Amino acid sequence: MDGGQGAADAGTGQNPVEQVVLVSDDGAALGTADKATVHTAETPLHQAFSCFVFDTAGRVLLTRRALSKKTWPGVWTNALCGHPGPGEPLAAAVHRRAAEELGCRLRDLTTVLPAYRYRATDASGVVENEICPVFTAVLTGDLDPAADEVAEYDWVEPEQLDAAVAGVPFMFSPWMQEEWQLLRAATGPQQP
Repeated sequence: MDGGQGAADAGTGQNPVEQVVLVSDDGAALGTADKATVHTAETPLHQAFSCFVFDTAGRVLLTRRALSKKTWPGVWTNALCGHPGPGEPLAAAVHRRAAEELGCRLRDLTTVLPAYRYRATDASGVVENEICPVFTAVLTGDLDPAADEVAEYDWVEPEQLDAAVAGVPFMFSPWMQEEWQLLRAATGPQQP
């Protein structure tokens, strides 16, 4: 695929089925699966990414997942996450999802945690099982979040997020909590 998942197929007017890339423990591609059906109680390991977005003042963007999301509905998390399509470079996938999910553009995209991996189970029993490199980026322009992805958003100082993750961890997605702590350890007090 060319990374255009979610866009109408030329000439047919139909949306293609979004695919995720299934991977082995060492990250080698094994095949693909339909995104809509891959997340179950026995989700296979697959490729993903996560991105923390900052503004020029150094504040970090938090988003609250839409209530219609299959997993972790209404939970606060980092700016955006997603899955690269088959053959789609990770950086291109991050930029694509930023446009689709947040209606924005990013600059200074940097891979900070290239080998991050996690497995977490939602209260409904659905499992996330991902090799999920973590990026940081700086927002360019304004946000126009998609309502089916983002219920609300807020900009916070990194120190405020440190305190919130430590004090009320149940408010945040499990991947975001761990990624944030690893990101802070890797980058220290300086952010993009």
